[in-house]
Amino acid sequence: MTSFDDLLSNVPVAQIANKLGVDEATATTAINAAIPVLLGGFQAQAGNPEVGLNLEGEVANQPATLLDGGVDIEQVDTTQGSQIVDQTFGAEKNTVISALGNVGGGNAQDLMAKLLPMLAPIVLAYLSKKALGGGAAASSGTQASGGGLGDILGGLLSGATGGGKGGGGLADVLGKAVGQNAGGVLGNVLGGLLGGKK
Repeated sequence: MTSFDDLLSNVPVAQIANKLGVDEATATTAINAAIPVLLGGFQAQAGNPEVGLNLEGEVANQPATLLDGGVDIEQVDTTQGSQIVDQTFGAEKNTVISALGNVGGGNAQDLMAKLLPMLAPIVLAYLSKKALGGGAAASSGTQASGGGLGDILGGLLSGATGGGKGGGGLADVLGKAVGQNAGGVLGNVLGGLLGGKK
């Protein structure tokens, strides 16, 4: 089943914590905040015909074996991850990292700047597995704006709030993930990506 918890189960928290030099609780909090924001960014891309194909290509290009037997963080291409984060958030990247930095104290912004490139390839590999590994998306050619990725992303974002309304749920997801103030900032950024860029 495609679910937010299933996606989280593929993230090697202990390895990421070790890489970032933080404890697992800090890493878990950061990951739980960062993944919905990445999903929101990817959904914004999937909904934009000009960049939807780009996202579709990135999903299709992920190594299918990345998730097999558990993710090894050493196999995650963080250089590619940085490019994905840049493409996803564009000029708003620093705003996103700054808002996410409100999750923790101290050097949380620095932590998020390192964490997002680690998570982006894992999330895309998960999307690839779900979109190309059977189900409606495989038979419909994985159309980014139609069923396919859009439906998968919508389901994951809905799951991030523990279910509930799927409609205007992005602000709710972000509010729950990172706290209401930061959630509002990120909601505005992603709302701009969703609606403002044609």
